[in-house]
Amino acid sequence: MAGPQCCSNPPILSSNCGDGSVLQLGGLNTYVTGSPVSKTGILLISDVFDKIAYSGFYVVVPDFFYGDPFTYENAEKPLPVWIKFHGTEKGLEDAKPVIAALKNQGISAIGAAGFCWGGKVLVKLAKPEYIQAAVMLHPSFLKLDEMKEVQVPIAILGAEVDDYCPIELLKQFEEVLASKTEVNSFVKMFPGTEHGWTVRYSDEDENAVKSAEEAHQDMLDWFTKHVK
Repeated sequence: MAGPQCCSNPPILSSNCGDGSVLQLGGLNTYVTGSPVSKTGILLISDVFDKIAYSGFYVVVPDFFYGDPFTYENAEKPLPVWIKFHGTEKGLEDAKPVIAALKNQGISAIGAAGFCWGGKVLVKLAKPEYIQAAVMLHPSFLKLDEMKEVQVPIAILGAEVDDYCPIELLKQFEEVLASKTEVNSFVKMFPGTEHGWTVRYSDEDENAVKSAEEAHQDMLDWFTKHVK
């Protein structure tokens, strides 16, 4: 159980990936799926669920890791070394031109989802000049003060067992967001889950599939409500 499991490429073991293509967007190789004439877009950092595209959104998944995802098998790049080359500040700077490119394509409303590492990137993007809504799924490396800077509707979907975002911290996030009455928020903990459960699960595990599908639906509902 560790944050890097969400930094693999692609980081999903279920059958949710599908029909899209890879093109250059904002200077990054980017997996895109969904209608190219849609006026609403979703930036995923970093995974793809075609269910979102099927709901009418134009979904983009940039390769923020430049073809160098974290793997436990690479002994030469343990997490502390890998993160030096793939810091979240670099992810933030890479995300900005992608968002600009979407707007240049005519996308008028953008939502963004951050998984694990992506949650740290997303919290810095959670401002109306960048996106209109945010969803964090089992985020990593976040500090409580960062949540105070959120300015757009945000949902946080957390695991019951998560060293990177323990329940105590999740509750603190909820308290901070509840005090921001000008920002819609939704915080939810999924019982029986561990860090990375939305993108790392076996189709043969019925409980895991149910939890992941519930989280995916919560994410989709949030975007449907706030990205218009």
